[in-house]
Amino acid sequence: MPVQIQKNEDVMTAFLMGEIDHHNSKNIRESIDSSAQRLVPSLLLLDFKDVSFMDSSGIGLVMGRYKLMQSLGGMLRITNASSYIIKVMKLAGLDKLAVIEK
Repeated sequence: MPVQIQKNEDVMTAFLMGEIDHHNSKNIRESIDSSAQRLVPSLLLLDFKDVSFMDSSGIGLVMGRYKLMQSLGGMLRITNASSYIIKVMKLAGLDKLAVIEK
């Protein structure tokens, strides 16, 4: 599975792995969404440390999780993304929706 979920107090972390593209983004989304709806965290942390590639499906993944966390009354933060992925996210305007930390 290209995502592992961990919860510590009010923070749910989704450790993303491998490539995020149209082939696997649906499974990642469903896994994160079902866990978030069950656990209702105040913060969803998307950890991109082990992501080797991301296309526009990754942008959609982040935007959708932002909307999910808004509906749950929580926040979204992105961490450990490579310089390339951070650049793609900023070009897409995701830095206006979530804190992106290196």
